[in-house]
Amino acid sequence: MWKSSLNASSSGPITAIIKCTGPPSTTTVTRRHFHDYFVTHLPSSSLHPDARGPPGLHHKLPRDKASPHEPHGKDRAPATPAHSVGASRELTVVRIPLKNAKHHFGASWSRGQRPYNEDAYQAGTIEIPAFARRRPLSLQRNAKPDVVGGESASGDPQVFYFGVFDGHGGSECSEYLREQLHLYIERGAESFELKSTLKRKEGEITRYGQSSLGKKEGEDTQKETVKSPAVEEVTEVKEPESGDTVRPPTGTKDETPPPKSSDSIAQSSNIRNAEELERKLVQGWKDLVGGYFRRFKPEFFSITAGGQGHILEKEVLASKTMSYSKSFGDDNEGIGIETVLEYSFLQADLDFVSAQVNKDETDAKKSDSAINANEILGQPSRLGQQIGGPKRFKGGSTCSIALISTPTPMPYWNPASPATLITAHVGDTRILLCDTATGQAVPTTSNHHPNHPKEAERMRRYAATFVTDSFGEERVQGLANTRSFGDMASKRIGVSAEPEVTRIDLSPAQFAFMVLVSDGVSGTLSDQEIIDIVKEAKTPEQGAKDVVAFATEVSTEGDNATAMVVRFGGWERRSEGGVGSLGTKELRDWKRNEASDPRTRRR
Repeated sequence: MWKSSLNASSSGPITAIIKCTGPPSTTTVTRRHFHDYFVTHLPSSSLHPDARGPPGLHHKLPRDKASPHEPHGKDRAPATPAHSVGASRELTVVRIPLKNAKHHFGASWSRGQRPYNEDAYQAGTIEIPAFARRRPLSLQRNAKPDVVGGESASGDPQVFYFGVFDGHGGSECSEYLREQLHLYIERGAESFELKSTLKRKEGEITRYGQSSLGKKEGEDTQKETVKSPAVEEVTEVKEPESGDTVRPPTGTKDETPPPKSSDSIAQSSNIRNAEELERKLVQGWKDLVGGYFRRFKPEFFSITAGGQGHILEKEVLASKTMSYSKSFGDDNEGIGIETVLEYSFLQADLDFVSAQVNKDETDAKKSDSAINANEILGQPSRLGQQIGGPKRFKGGSTCSIALISTPTPMPYWNPASPATLITAHVGDTRILLCDTATGQAVPTTSNHHPNHPKEAERMRRYAATFVTDSFGEERVQGLANTRSFGDMASKRIGVSAEPEVTRIDLSPAQFAFMVLVSDGVSGTLSDQEIIDIVKEAKTPEQGAKDVVAFATEVSTEGDNATAMVVRFGGWERRSEGGVGSLGTKELRDWKRNEASDPRTRRR
């Protein structure tokens, strides 16, 4: 099935590819540990009152040298109050571990009935330029000082990173993504020379004139903030009737499309550098795997590099071909964060597959090596440069990550803070939003299964065949997903790691919270059930535990279950929209009763 270049004996081309596409450095000198914390200014309520200094004299002079202040004296300066002792409230910056901030974030997992857990998750901040939209000028003038969060090392507001990874066939690939994927994104942003969307050069000329903070942009931004991708109707789910053979809805069977992605923002104008990077990556896939990758066109890559086009690249080429006048200028063609995410996903997958192909299972020398040969001296818990373990790993992992950027240092969970959410998704893990106004679940991802129309069209275009199992589910060479990391045996027929990227501009308090779940949860519960369970919790941490506990209790498959709950600005009003959490209460009670009844033989 694999080409001759994938054979372990022909190490020439493989070695060349691995050398040019090596993973991020993990040495003790250059490795930067993941920032699983966020930086913020300590609120005034968390500090002691202003330090007034010790009672008595402040000049620290002997009493016999001191004399009362004379306002009309000629040889005395006016008395000045002593400075407060200690740091100012406005300068007090602290690091708060995100996993310990129970009122802002919660995560929980369970191995179910499996012998071990193959899921993984990650949460923290990453060092990339901000990609949020600038606020209108009307909202920036005369703004009242708020308690704001800290900034990143680059001076931009922090970019938060959340990810859930569902491994299959083992945990090697999911653990690799947990430890390395954010490094690929950071390196990709640096390689593509991304700039912050919040910084503007003096006298910058845009399509709206001399300053893009003019009236027109302000009106457009305010119009966009009132849009909501949620369904306005309340969906009531009732318990099945007795004797009904129809199975309750689940998230893996949900075909609700994600909301339409917002317009991308150009963050880099170095088109030639981007095209060269993209061309090398596409050629690497062609040389290593071939098959599907000889004809695939990445969605956010340049047309000249074999993709579908950068931001506004198609419009610019069409205008030049038709000899239209340049109304917008060449600055509108550029590279956005979407291109970096797709490049990072494909590069990480290429490195993982290359490493597995390069492992020769028949090498007698490697088979006789010590089991601790790859350990680092003094740090036995860490391994050296070895992707996927000492043996060839033939499994894979799905992935869903969410990046949140704000236009100001005010954190995204503040009810008055707008933000921009970007999700990158591969497989059947899910990311859900809870609309504050309606209480409805808003999925930002779709399940990459063979029965999905878009995936079926993509796979059949390259002569991929689907097989239906005894349960009536379509599969690709035994896989339920058409996109994933790893799965080296299925790469040639199109099981790629091309991410589905969605950008959503969040208005202040538009959404109450965000949930990231693996298929162990979405395969048992519907999207609305997951949202309603979190609504009844007091904190995001309790919500994540309740979701995993309920999914494990009523599950018939016992798969690994992982859930992450992230608080947004509308958290305090999470139960006000629609009917609160009552829409799915009957169905959840029925599932719990069925699971606890031994006569149903569900356990």
